[in-house]
Amino acid sequence: MTHFHISRKQLTALLLSVLVLAVSVGLISSQSPAVTELSPVSPPEGKPPEVSSPSQVSAETQSFVKAVWVPFMSLNLAGTDRTEQAARKRLTEIFDKIRSAGADTVFLHVHPFCDALYKSKSFPSSHLLSGQQGKNVSYDFLAIAVTLARQRGLKLHAWMNPLRVSYNQTPSAFAENNPYVKWQNDDDIANDRYTFESNGNIYLNAAYPAVRRLITDEVRELVSHYDIDGVVIDDYFYPPDDMECDRAEYDLYCDAAGETYLSQANWRKGNINTLVSAMYSAVHFTRADCQFGISPQCNLSNNEKISADVVSWGKINGYADYLSPQTYVSQSHPYLPFDSSVDQWRSLVCCPDTRLYISLALYKVGTDADNGTWLLKKDNISSQIDYARKAGADGYALYSYQDIDKL
Repeated sequence: MTHFHISRKQLTALLLSVLVLAVSVGLISSQSPAVTELSPVSPPEGKPPEVSSPSQVSAETQSFVKAVWVPFMSLNLAGTDRTEQAARKRLTEIFDKIRSAGADTVFLHVHPFCDALYKSKSFPSSHLLSGQQGKNVSYDFLAIAVTLARQRGLKLHAWMNPLRVSYNQTPSAFAENNPYVKWQNDDDIANDRYTFESNGNIYLNAAYPAVRRLITDEVRELVSHYDIDGVVIDDYFYPPDDMECDRAEYDLYCDAAGETYLSQANWRKGNINTLVSAMYSAVHFTRADCQFGISPQCNLSNNEKISADVVSWGKINGYADYLSPQTYVSQSHPYLPFDSSVDQWRSLVCCPDTRLYISLALYKVGTDADNGTWLLKKDNISSQIDYARKAGADGYALYSYQDIDKL
């Protein structure tokens, strides 16, 4: 008899896949904005979520992660001949410095603007490699990165911005096969709202099942084709302080939901939660040994503004394997001091299957940021790491590689 073994995370991923599919196609078509629930992976009614105390989480014997964020700016090959040799040289320099700094994990920015620093079927090649979005290079940047990272004993997580098409006019031009361009230029009016603009920036519209499928399919492709250790996303969800950019979708939702409709803020949270849980499922149902992480903003009120449901992500299994809040504040920050922020996040991340990696503002060292409070200490980062350890965090992530010489 053949025995089929499935891990708990794979089972969770399978159940989430079924649930997300039901939400996506139950009462709506793929062209319609989603009528989502606020917490797609909530436990059965009457049963509280399975949570643990921070002390239980910190008692796990897993290693203390030491990660470094490598943003797209560090990967821009402008100023080089843009050859494979130039890419290898850049990545070698980056990984050597990260390893010399004592880190063991890299969060590498490979999907910053609805594009790809890897071979993708759905998104254009990034302008960072060739100088022009959609102009393919002859080599596979991410495959090279994985090989070089492995040679140095580094784990590599693919960092994605799943909803960001452009920000601050970057990139300045789009490829014809960019999903945004295709949807705007085809004859199908049903997909015209798959993106929206806010304050000059362009986002994919998470209200639509077809958009979420595009993103989750890309996650599945990444995890299937590359020997990466994880996928991590950061804080570009809904734009803050703009409740009009998706008003059309929200009005359609209210008409369908009737008297049971959610507030627009909670409806947006439902859309993001559905996307996040689908990405988690795509990772774990494809490869059980891979992780999915989220790096939200530090300030909880700011997360509310962008519809990031960090409370659910921290206490309910099935959203993320780790959270890495951007605690980019000093110990003497006048409104949100570092120590109390870490304590707050340690209490929030209480799911036994979710780890806490504190992201640290290496870029602020030696600057007058936060009302000059970074100048009050000479050991800001080392003391923050010490406090994170004592508070029971499971690791840290330095932002970013560009300031690694400050260590």
